Amino acid sequence: GLLDGEYCSQKTGTKPVQVQIVGRIDLMGEDVHGLRIGQRVGVPWLANTCGRCPYCRAGHENLCDQPTFTGYSVDGGYAEACLANARFIVPLDDTSDAASLAPLLCAGLIGYRALKMVADARSIGIYGFGAAAHIIAQIAVAQQRHVFAVTRPGDKATQKYALELGATWAGDSDQLLPEELDAALIFAPDGSLVPRALRAVRKGGCVVCAGIHMSQIPALDYEDLWGERILRSVANMTRTDAAEFMLRIHDMPVLTRTTIYALSDANLALDDLRAGRLTGAAVLVP
Repeated sequence: GLLDGEYCSQKTGTKPVQVQIVGRIDLMGEDVHGLRIGQRVGVPWLANTCGRCPYCRAGHENLCDQPTFTGYSVDGGYAEACLANARFIVPLDDTSDAASLAPLLCAGLIGYRALKMVADARSIGIYGFGAAAHIIAQIAVAQQRHVFAVTRPGDKATQKYALELGATWAGDSDQLLPEELDAALIFAPDGSLVPRALRAVRKGGCVVCAGIHMSQIPALDYEDLWGERILRSVANMTRTDAAEFMLRIHDMPVLTRTTIYALSDANLALDDLRAGRLTGAAVLVP
């Protein structure tokens, strides 16, 4: 379908930009069913999969051998309209603010998949409290879990924000946590956090690396991993994740924190992201 672009969200580092788009359907192909003209939908990071590889056939399309990604391998949202595969777009609430929905399509979905990896863990450390973390922290708090927010040393503003969202504790990454964790989610692209998180979780606990890219992980002492601790990564998302996530947050008071830019200021947004000059997710408004 051809989408009339409303808003797109972006995040970047030293790697490719990811763009998630919120828009309305202007035109649909003949074989598109279950959608309607004018409907608000989202275009997530995962744009298409092959449907034929062993991963797709086993229901793990996030691990597809020949995927395409929005804003990376196919055109993204830096335009007034875009083409999207109807099988991968996500129906969205028509009453919510469009700019607040855009971060849910990547930060929210990746965070949700990471949260699923730790099952029913009650105390969760969140390392790097940015776009994904501030969404997932709200979900975890609503589920009556205890959130421990770990930030860059001295980042008092972010720690204060985490506490406002209901975190049990917030502090620096070089501090000892006040109690042992059941699990940890690492959203910051800093490999040195991996051994720290492993040392923070109890025996049998799980540490999930939720970023697409991460700096080199230092050598681990086996003692940090011993005790049946689990270290794993999250790769992309599935359409099932998207459907579950949107249903899960429908009645939850989840608020996204955004910084708004005009579409013409996309390069400024990228510069601010790289320099760490903004809070939450950057959202472009056409």
